[in-house]
Amino acid sequence: MIYLLLIILFLVGLYLSAHYNWWRPSVDALAPRVLMYHSVQEQPGDTPAELVVTPQRFAEQIDYLIGKGYQFCTVSELIAVPEAAHKRVALTFDDGFRDNYQVMFPILKAKGAKATIYLAPEMEQIEKLSADEIREMDASGLVEFGAHTMTHINVSQTPLEQAEAEILASKRWVEALLKKPCDAFAYPYGRFNDANVEQVKRAGFTSAVTVKKGIEPLTDYHRIKRVSVLRSTNRWQFAIALAKGRYRV
Repeated sequence: MIYLLLIILFLVGLYLSAHYNWWRPSVDALAPRVLMYHSVQEQPGDTPAELVVTPQRFAEQIDYLIGKGYQFCTVSELIAVPEAAHKRVALTFDDGFRDNYQVMFPILKAKGAKATIYLAPEMEQIEKLSADEIREMDASGLVEFGAHTMTHINVSQTPLEQAEAEILASKRWVEALLKKPCDAFAYPYGRFNDANVEQVKRAGFTSAVTVKKGIEPLTDYHRIKRVSVLRSTNRWQFAIALAKGRYRV
């Protein structure tokens, strides 16, 4: 019986250590935290459930960040001042879901937080932000809009000429809509190669984010790591991720 109990405790310990990575070393508190979201709404609908954070959970996460003394920045603001003497966080949203305006934006305004949204204007199978909604969010000063290719293609598996055309077209689309430079880019699916990085640089983007998990000082502006926040991410995992760069194996 004692051996069975020890085995059970060992397996429980393995599970908890895999899903709550308390054992990872903590990251420098002054290294900026770049968080990755997609959609914020109550029910996932047709969107993969893990990409949809509930409004209550999102608001709780913003409150946690405020309580821990984080300053909210856009990604371009982080790049403009790569080192600072205070804690900073950038909330990033991929794709341009319409609920970013309907649900997420009111929470930003209520909390005084900022975010960067990466738009893929011709991406299929999602309800996208309208031009008027994008302009309103931009005018608030709380939201920066970046580019995410036009159709959300995997640029690493696309002929270089086509990939470059998509990268450039998405930048120009955002700039034409907002009448201002578009400096931030996100690699769709987080997939890219060295040639794609050079394409993004040539297009004039000053930053590009990946889906590679982690927190580190800003040195390579075109391969920025992020901390993924999912529907299943609970408050303890969120706290661990902010401290250590990721919360599970």
